[in-house]
Amino acid sequence: MSAYLIADVEVLDSAEYETYRQQVPATIAAFGGRYLVRGGALTVLEGAWSPKRCVILEFPSLAQLQAWYESPAYVPLRAIRERSTKSNLVMVEGL
Repeated sequence: MSAYLIADVEVLDSAEYETYRQQVPATIAAFGGRYLVRGGALTVLEGAWSPKRCVILEFPSLAQLQAWYESPAYVPLRAIRERSTKSNLVMVEGL
């Protein structure tokens, strides 16, 4: 069953975030993941949630998403993202 990572990212340091943005796609692909949404125009239709930058990733399973998130390839990049952004991430299983 597919799994999704949904991220709301506010970039605080664009130069450092650029390093992350350039290097992370290969780590995602290595675990069978792919981008469904990566930034782009955003319109809030209802509620108080107002994401700055929305990213949605799809992985073949929760196990593969979790393996990517904890992988030696991604952990150093995650540290870059944590330093250069304010982020909220959720992992959810799909249909």
